[in-house]
Amino acid sequence: MERWIQTCRRELLDRTLIWNQRHLLYALREFETSYNEHRPHRALRQAAPLRPLVDPRVDSASIASFEIRRRDRLGGVLKEYRHAA
Repeated sequence: MERWIQTCRRELLDRTLIWNQRHLLYALREFETSYNEHRPHRALRQAAPLRPLVDPRVDSASIASFEIRRRDRLGGVLKEYRHAA
């Protein structure tokens, strides 16, 4: 829990001006979603807690054809990168 609080403070609260309780709860919900569904964790071999591990056997020739899309959350404070389908 201490790690989560430290990460939340460093990556969200230190970069965001919180207007009121409603805005704080919204920002924390968005951060929690990003933390659990997108953000890679070293202890999980770069997978997110609520996302399955990616198959590491990828052909190096096909990596060049990957298209990456960025999704901004919370006005750009949090950025998510995904392979385009």
